[in-house]
Order: sequence, then structure tokens, then C-alpha cells
Amino acid sequence: MSRQTPADGGGAPEPGTGTDGCRRLNRKCMLSMYIDYAIGYAVLLAAYFLTRTYAQGGFLGPYYDLIGYGFLVVLGGLVLVYIAVAPPVFYARYRYRITEDRVDVRCGIVFIRHTLVPIERVHQVEIARGPINNLLGLADVTITTAGGEATLRYLELDEAEKVADRLNNLIGRMLRDRMPTTPPGPPRPGGAADE
Repeated sequence: MSRQTPADGGGAPEPGTGTDGCRRLNRKCMLSMYIDYAIGYAVLLAAYFLTRTYAQGGFLGPYYDLIGYGFLVVLGGLVLVYIAVAPPVFYARYRYRITEDRVDVRCGIVFIRHTLVPIERVHQVEIARGPINNLLGLADVTITTAGGEATLRYLELDEAEKVADRLNNLIGRMLRDRMPTTPPGPPRPGGAADE
């Protein structure tokens, strides 16, 4: 009996596999998202303070105070709420499954996106790690098809490598199955082509 990898979706449930056979993310994904959002928030704050410092009486004219207060409401309220709520919601909703014929990814925060990628359409599988994910031992697996890309995000590095190997094995098996099983016949005398 062969041991199935976590990306198989078959056999006994692996850690992180739900009752529906889908895999879930490691909780470290939330920490990675919080760090990403904190960096983005710091950039927005810097933009706000630069605008506040250098735009007084300039191009904003009489609307300077109104725009400044509006920016504070957005930064202080909406963005902070989103930053606090988005990572746990993303973690709770993210699911992926790899079967013999497709990759199935469900994710989203406000809107849920369900992506199905047939294995036969996969052209390339790539593992990427940014600096934050690298520190946390996480990686993204990007699956490129003729129609675009699908990404399995925030996977543990070992899991990302297993997923990439599994996809490459499935693609290789599919290509071998499509190869003709009968060898080509002997060449015709004189090299005449079929008419």
C-alpha cells in the first residue's frame, strides 16, 4: 500500500485536512498577512503625513482640512478594521484540494473566489517566497495555465514542495498516458509520404 502525500486528498485525513477533503492553511498565514498589512499601513501613514506637511495652502486649496479629515477617517477607521478582521476571515475561508484531474482553490475576504484548474491545462508550477514568508517558513505555489494563473498561498515550505512535486507527477503521468502505445511502423521504401 502506497503512502499518499498530504496534497492527495485521499486516504486517512492528514493534519490540516477538513471533512470535505480540502486542505487548510497553517495559522502562521495570519501573522504574515498582519505584517504585510502593517507595512502597507505604514506607507499610507507616511503618504498622509507628507501630504499634510507639504500641501498646506498648495494644490488642495480650501479643501485641505476636509480632505485631511477624510483621509484620517479612512486610515483610522476603515483600514484599521479591515487590517484587524481580514487575516482571520481569509484563514477561515481558504481551502484547497488537488485531485487526479484538477486543482480546486477557494479563498476570499469580502468576495469568495472559487478557482478550478484542470491538470491538463497546467504549463508551469513555481514556488515563490517573499522576505516575510521566508522568515515564517511559508511559500506560495503559482500554477500557470494558458488562461492565467492560480496561486496556493501561505503554504508551509515542505507542503509547497510536496504540492509542486505532486502537480509535476500528475502532469508527467498525463503526458505519458497520451503517448501512443504502439511503436511507429518501419519507414516506407523511398521515403514516400502518405497521400
